[in-house]
Amino acid sequence: MTHRKPFREVVRQFTPNWFTVTMGTGILSLALNQFPIQLKLIHLVAVDLWFLNIALFCLFLLVYVARWIFFTAEARRVFSHSTVSMFFGAIPMAHATIINGLLAFGIPIWRNGVVIFARSLWWVDVLLAIFCGVAIPFLMFTRQEHALDRMTAIWLLPIVAAEVSAASGGVLAPFLAPPIAMRIVFVSYALWAFSVPLALSILTILLLRMILHNLPPADMAATSWLALGPIGTGALGLVSLGVDALKILPSAGFAAVGQTAYGIGLIGAIAFLGYGAFWLLTAILVTIRYLRQGMFFNIGWWGFTFPIGVYSVAVLAVARQTNITSLFVLGGVLVVALSLLWLLVATRTVRGAWTGALFHSPCLVPGAIPEDLIVGPS
Repeated sequence: MTHRKPFREVVRQFTPNWFTVTMGTGILSLALNQFPIQLKLIHLVAVDLWFLNIALFCLFLLVYVARWIFFTAEARRVFSHSTVSMFFGAIPMAHATIINGLLAFGIPIWRNGVVIFARSLWWVDVLLAIFCGVAIPFLMFTRQEHALDRMTAIWLLPIVAAEVSAASGGVLAPFLAPPIAMRIVFVSYALWAFSVPLALSILTILLLRMILHNLPPADMAATSWLALGPIGTGALGLVSLGVDALKILPSAGFAAVGQTAYGIGLIGAIAFLGYGAFWLLTAILVTIRYLRQGMFFNIGWWGFTFPIGVYSVAVLAVARQTNITSLFVLGGVLVVALSLLWLLVATRTVRGAWTGALFHSPCLVPGAIPEDLIVGPS
């Protein structure tokens, strides 16, 4: 018989990994809202998922803050853990899905006043993303132990947060007055450049790692999908910001720049989708191999959801600009696959959360972190 963990132990064992739940839930709500066939039922489900995402994000944030208040010394160990620390990037990415949902679902409910609120939240998200993108790699350089044969695509998480903010800026800009919108567009392009080249560099190293050292262990199976995240978000950012630039920059005397940005954005996004196709097909083959070997469920399975979701949204964004039917079909298929996958992972997560089996902090395992690497006073 499985005994449920007391709430105090749940708080003690709570890690940033749980924000991947809100990443996956948030991107599903946004992807359903972009589904090629618009039905009232699909829209209602998307709105409900967005509200659920807000509730989960607030709950997780409260529990994680409580861990830092009541178990400060143990919580601090996360900075020295070479895997769990990467998941700090999930917090701004999950936050970005709430901002995008506020613009997609909140305006019809609360009118245009929510745009100012969304803009404020976006700047908070930008600061969080930049902090994660600099601070976590710096800890990798100075406080953590890493090796090529132990590398996984989790390295992408703190880096990719900035380009997610950039794509979110592309959603926000059209709702703002031209001078402010132009500022958001330019900052978003800078965020894109802050993240995407680094993410592509990591993907190159990741490919080398898999060639030299084969696949990661089965409990890291979901990481094979994470490569789609920066590729899909990079494509979405390019096409969204290109459309924004075409509409917004002419009012400031940059019409030619806007046209160039749109062209580069569209062609660049298509190129990224082609690059993503390699990682998508590879991830499918890798997952089939893991399934044959046996895969046990863990919270890391949420890593399947966000990459597929953002790639599908990018495909549909390009489809709307090109009106290519096959892209609408591909995007729709990916959204359906994402929905089924979300149901599977969410069901198992609820079961594991109820029993407490999924609340486990690797940082607290004896010997997980050499004592001389632990951040803070002993």
